Amino acid sequence: MTVLITGAGIIGSHTAAMLAARGQSVLLLDRTPAHDAIRTIVDDPRVTVVAGDVTDVDALERLVGDHAVDAIVHTAALLSTAIRKDPLAGIHVNVMGTANVLEIARRRQLRRVVLASSATVGYQAFGDFDGTAFPEDFGMHYLRHRPASIYVGTKIAGEYLALLYRDLYRVDAVALRYAAVIGAWSGPGTSVPGKVLSSLLLPARRGETACIDDPFTVWNGGEEFIDARDCARANVAALDATAPTQGVYNIGLGTLASFDDFVAAVRLTHPDLQVRLDVRPAGGFAGFPHVRSAPSDISAATRELGWTPAHPLADAITHYAPLLA
Repeated sequence: MTVLITGAGIIGSHTAAMLAARGQSVLLLDRTPAHDAIRTIVDDPRVTVVAGDVTDVDALERLVGDHAVDAIVHTAALLSTAIRKDPLAGIHVNVMGTANVLEIARRRQLRRVVLASSATVGYQAFGDFDGTAFPEDFGMHYLRHRPASIYVGTKIAGEYLALLYRDLYRVDAVALRYAAVIGAWSGPGTSVPGKVLSSLLLPARRGETACIDDPFTVWNGGEEFIDARDCARANVAALDATAPTQGVYNIGLGTLASFDDFVAAVRLTHPDLQVRLDVRPAGGFAGFPHVRSAPSDISAATRELGWTPAHPLADAITHYAPLLA
């Protein structure tokens, strides 16, 4: 049988590499595959890269049927920067693309669907949280804690669709809430953590002071990060888990990093890095208004998926620094 991975970005490509390494047949689907970049992560005959669009439900179902797909890892999405430019396209891809994947899983009775979600679904509730670890089932006020961006709204919608398909149709769907993903490769990417890393690392390579002038790349309080390779490991663990009864899982380091902590991790590879703040953060990470004071509770992912992070922040930055162009 074959696993279909939607979205041939850095997480999808690492997931394909891990599955292929254990002998799994994989279809790696992307609307515009970056073939050269993908090959830097996975170049295996068991992985077939195909061009396709998750918003085309008929074509997607034909692909599932023609290749005997029994499980899907759904990472295809437009991120915040792209959605700000074209909100309708982002809603179409992120919401209807997810609905299409779940509906095909229902029709075809697939073994499992793993959906890539985001820890940002809970950011709006940070201001009212006073615990030590932020749970998946956090308290939320319908109006006060409404999404702070269209991207977040689409991820909340995707999680609820997954839970509804579980409850109503017994589709075995699992949603993984990735923390802020650290990664670098030669393919496309618009993540805020990538911008933070490049804003520090590229000037350091040139022996220049890193001048931080984007308020999205500096923050008060802490933020939780996760290596893209750990996201891929979580995807595989979620595919394999025997009883993922909770259905939604935090995927993070379980620790917070301040902006100064992030700078210190970059200095492990560039000890002479100098930083000048030309802007001051008004709130938390990536412009979200609330400052984060607690990391995610990742105990359910450990208990039900058998997953724990393998790459702390410093290891992630050290690994990806040479790959950042």
